Amino acid sequence: SPQAITAGFFYHTARLARGGYRTVKHQQPVFIHPNSALFALQPRWVLYHELVCTSKEFMRQVIEIDSSWLLEVAPHYYQAKELEDGSGRKMPKKTGK
Repeated sequence: SPQAITAGFFYHTARLARGGYRTVKHQQPVFIHPNSALFALQPRWVLYHELVCTSKEFMRQVIEIDSSWLLEVAPHYYQAKELEDGSGRKMPKKTGK
């Protein structure tokens, strides 16, 4: 299940921001690999298996997650303020669910 995968890889998460994704903990710019089925969908929160650096830092094996799962599975790692959805903030049109 996606929650079980989140429990195992909770430290490999990124959030959609202006100009692309940023890892949750270190704010590193990352991008969904163009071969990914999620590339066109641009979900707001994702979890990835690995980062591959070619022309950019690309996330590979990506799934969409719910940010609330991160507090459930890793309260020792995340604080609620890091996981605020920011839905009040404007997102670029047609990105982020």
